[in-house]
Amino acid sequence: QVQLQESGPGLLKPSQTLSLTCTISGASIEMKDSSWVWIRQPPGKGLEYIGTKTDRGDVYYSSTFESRASISEVPSKDQLTLQLSSVTPEDSAVYYCAGRNGYYICLSDVCDVSESDFPWWGQGTQVTVSS
Repeated sequence: QVQLQESGPGLLKPSQTLSLTCTISGASIEMKDSSWVWIRQPPGKGLEYIGTKTDRGDVYYSSTFESRASISEVPSKDQLTLQLSSVTPEDSAVYYCAGRNGYYICLSDVCDVSESDFPWWGQGTQVTVSS
């Protein structure tokens, strides 16, 4: 059974850098042909895709987040990380990590992502940006 768990600070001030960690159990972050992604859901809005790390170590970002996001991994701990710089109140959202077999890559500014695209989801972590 694959389980994902997000962790990180829940409250930030504008201009700070958000740092989140997703710990994966029941699977390896280096599992062949896998994709591990960060997605967020602002209040009252739909899912927003941020980026993907593949089993090959390649990282891809939606163009919306490319300039501010950085996704990396800690293979020895099966952890996926996200850093999002220069946060504003518009970055307040529930942040999810998710995964699947098969690659999911979207480079455009609007990526049509849904819950059904990924069989494995974390429970999500609330991030609030406020001064």
